[in-house]
This record gives sequence, C-alpha cells and structure tokens, in this order.
Amino acid sequence: MFIRTERLFLRPAWEEDAPALTRAIAHESVAHMLARVSWPYEEEDALAWIGAPRDPSLPSLLITIPDDGGTIIGGCGLHAADSDGPAEVGYWITPAAQGQGYAREALSGLLAIARMAGHRTLRGRHMVDNPGSGRVLTAVGFRPTGGTGSLPSLARAAAISTLEYEADLAGGEPAQVPPTAWVTPDAYIASINAAA
Repeated sequence: MFIRTERLFLRPAWEEDAPALTRAIAHESVAHMLARVSWPYEEEDALAWIGAPRDPSLPSLLITIPDDGGTIIGGCGLHAADSDGPAEVGYWITPAAQGQGYAREALSGLLAIARMAGHRTLRGRHMVDNPGSGRVLTAVGFRPTGGTGSLPSLARAAAISTLEYEADLAGGEPAQVPPTAWVTPDAYIASINAAA
C-alpha cells in the first residue's frame, strides 16, 4: 500500500532501503521506546524486518519525505495484538525529524489505510516514559481507555509499563485526518525524480 499525506509518503520497505532505514532507526532514544527493536540496531536487523512475511491487512510502512528525495524519517504500521482484540498501531520518527508533526500526520494516514482495510477499531499503547506518544495518539482520535499493561522492550531487555488507547474507525473519519491520496509506485518514483 502507498498513501500520500500533505507532506509525507507512506510506502512499503524494499531491500535497497536497508542502509537508510538503519541510519534512521538506529538511535538508542528511538529503540528504547519501541517493543520490537533491538539495540544496537544493525543493517541485518533492517533486512530481516524488510524480508519478514506480512499480512496484507497489517501493513508496515516507511515514512518518507518525497520533496526531499524520499528520505526515510520513520516507520508506522499495524500489528496483531498480543491477545485477542483489535490490531495495534506502532510508529517512530528519527530524532532529527521529531517535533514537526510528522508522527501525527503519518498516523492519520495509517488510520485511513486501516479503515480501507476493514479495521473498525484500533488499539494504541505507549511506554509510560514516552508521554509524547500519548499526545500523538489523542491528536488523531485515540481515547485513553484507562487500561495499563506492559511491553517487553528488546532494546531495554525489560518489560516496560504502558498506557492504553483505542480508536473507533467505524464512526467515520476523525476530524484530524488530513486529505490523503492513494499513489501508485510509478507516481512515487516520478515525484522522487522530480525532487532530485
């Protein structure tokens, strides 16, 4: 799946993305806020993630800036919950691109994809020491459930306490979702070449 938001392009990862993906995610501050990312993070880890089998209803996408030659600035996706229940969202932004609203914009685009894939409800969680992630979730329409839990963090080699959120996608698009447009791979490549 490919989707264009106002400033971003969300797309699948390809094997040739491994070096740039590694540079974007291989920051201790990023790895420590994610459950499934090891630290240190190496190019072999990126290749393993890129090559992992995917359920089409649970896309994992790179967040890129097409006007900057397709620079990878993060990732977002859906994954199966660790228990019965709705799919969960996940996302990250490389440190140099944080604080510019990219996570919120990418997550809004991901919600549009999730809705088109037939998801009616999504779950979100963040580690208690990452309150900024909670602000991103609420900005795109997630509501705190009051639930808590924990996530095993590979990077920290420990279980970290989490706060839980939920979004209802069945009631129509949240007001925060910006206009999006589906983009073909050829159109994406043309936009990258035009920016170069």
